[in-house]
Parts: sequence; structure tokens; C-alpha cells
Amino acid sequence: MSLDVSAELLAAAEVGEVTDEQFAECIRTSLPYAWQLVSRLSTRLHVEGGPFADNTAAPASEDECGQLLRALASDSVRGCLERYFGVRLAFQNCHRVAVFPAAEGQPGMQSGAYLRFVSMREQLLNQSPDLRDC
Repeated sequence: MSLDVSAELLAAAEVGEVTDEQFAECIRTSLPYAWQLVSRLSTRLHVEGGPFADNTAAPASEDECGQLLRALASDSVRGCLERYFGVRLAFQNCHRVAVFPAAEGQPGMQSGAYLRFVSMREQLLNQSPDLRDC
């Protein structure tokens, strides 16, 4: 299961929409490694500036890897993280995650750094036999 959904949050979802804040709290408690990584990268981007902030260290465990994959593979989870932290997320594999500044309209998608990061070329250059089954 991707998220640990409380009975209260499930009941709220059954009756109507939930807020970003409610969903973000569910993500934070369910996927702490993914949350902390995105939080750390977002803080670095907002404080230090630059075209993006990325992580190149592989998760320390299968659990952490699974959390990251679940967070970034879900459109709703990923979208909530982007809105909450005010960034655009990009993902190459279990260890290469980047955050880009959010722009009006589609966050971060106009930047040259973002377009390079998500290119086929960069995906190919970021491959390693060590990461085949990460």
C-alpha cells in the first residue's frame, strides 16, 4: 500500500474533496523518506537559488527506494508535493531526483535546465549497471 490513510481522512474523502493540507499530512506520515528528500531539496533550492537542486545519493534501503518510487509515480502525490513545496519535480531513477523553481502556469517546465534534465540524453547518461534493479 502506498499511503497509510487514517479512518478520518478516508471518511472525508468518501464525502467530498480533501484539502492539499490533509493530503500532504498523509504523504508526510506515510512516505517520510520521500517527504524529507523533497523538503530538503526544496529548501536548498529556495535558499541557495540556482536552476535546480538535485539528489544523487541512492536511498539507503529498499523501503526508502519504494517510498520515493511511490511518491513520484503517483500523479496526485507528486502534484501535492509540487504545490506544497512550490517546486516542479523531475525524476530519472531511484537516486536522481531534482526540484526546479515553480513558474506561473506549468511549474518549472519552461526552464532550459528542466528540459535538459528530463531529456532522453540525460536519462541515458544517468544509467549505470549498478542501478539496473534499484
